[in-house]
Amino acid sequence: MNISDHLRSILLSLWLGAALFFSFAVAPNVFATLHTFQLANANEVAGTIVTRTLAVINVGGFACGLLALLMTIAFRRNYKALTLALQLLTLSVLAGATAVGHWIVAARMHALRVAMVTIDLVPVSDPRRAAFAQLHIYSVALLTAAMIASMIAIVTIICGRRETS
Repeated sequence: MNISDHLRSILLSLWLGAALFFSFAVAPNVFATLHTFQLANANEVAGTIVTRTLAVINVGGFACGLLALLMTIAFRRNYKALTLALQLLTLSVLAGATAVGHWIVAARMHALRVAMVTIDLVPVSDPRRAAFAQLHIYSVALLTAAMIASMIAIVTIICGRRETS
């Protein structure tokens, strides 16, 4: 592996670790902890914390994905055609999914939260709350796709070098 491979695999691994930690530790524990205090607006406060943290994850994923994609293009001669195509695809999915997750889905979720003022006081039957829940599903799916894409990209970076003599 050359320095480009090392840098890309480290960069993607760091982002993946942060995304996994956010998904499985930060988000659920923020909601669980705030609910133990029985606050009337626990979901609102937890949602604000999670939204701000997710913004870091999504923008970081976009930046890491884009940088790794540019490095892959710059060093494309080092890879077999199939490996190169897989790296380009997975890095594009990483950058694209995190961009859509942040600049489209999260932006719409934020607009809905502002419109509802305090989400905890809005009935579950309210169409805005239903739209928010649907956007949350999209957000989770996009982050999941980005994490899977980054795992595949890391494996192809580590295992997919063209043999040199």
